[in-house]
Amino acid sequence: MASYGTIQRPSTLPNPASFQPPQPPPTSTHSHKNLTHFNLLQYFNIPSSPEAAAIRIVRNMRYFHVYYTVLVWLILFVSLIPRRLLSLILLVVTTAVGCFYLLLLRAVPDSVILHRIIDPRLVVALLGIVTVVELVLTRATIHLLVSLAVGVFIILVHAVLRMGDDLYVTEEAMAVGELLPLMQR
Repeated sequence: MASYGTIQRPSTLPNPASFQPPQPPPTSTHSHKNLTHFNLLQYFNIPSSPEAAAIRIVRNMRYFHVYYTVLVWLILFVSLIPRRLLSLILLVVTTAVGCFYLLLLRAVPDSVILHRIIDPRLVVALLGIVTVVELVLTRATIHLLVSLAVGVFIILVHAVLRMGDDLYVTEEAMAVGELLPLMQR
């Protein structure tokens, strides 16, 4: 077979006959840690009081708000697929407009018009209102209400049961009694 001027390099793979699997490094007595001092982290737990549940909800809403929004949007999207194609198209268009606006905010961070004159929270709220109105006008209200009910239920269950994964103890957590010791002495 012709090589057309290419130079073939020797293979860097080892010869299969002389291949030996890598050996584990020798263990020394100083490298072993005593694992009996560590507790397993629990990310989900029932709160100790209603105040602890309220603190968890506020903290998790602040931390997971983007993920919660995407969850509700996905539930609405899936519920619209079988029967409400026009509503689905309008939902996707409204989402695209919102994404382009948020990308524009990131692309031009020093714009006075985008950040000070036009409040981004106002634009996001306006897009939410437009989405609700277009779903009502296209007779997809039941899909909207069911997806909101399911999404809010899932979000509240997650927000109440999800513990913070920060590795330090805050005064707020100490006041409520929501402590998870990482090490026992």
